[in-house]
Amino acid sequence: MIDFDEELKKFHPSLEVEDVSEAIYNQDLTDMADLIVSMLKETKNSTAGRKSADPGQNVQG
Repeated sequence: MIDFDEELKKFHPSLEVEDVSEAIYNQDLTDMADLIVSMLKETKNSTAGRKSADPGQNVQG
């Protein structure tokens, strides 16, 4: 039978896996929530800019 305690003592994780996990965790990744917040800010800023630029600009007549 396999002696699990002995096998665990011999176990050493692969350095490649550790390097990959460090790279993933240290990278600043943008998720969907970040994208939505950014889009909402851009929309709000562009809408506010149009309203304050010329109040009579949107008047049709």
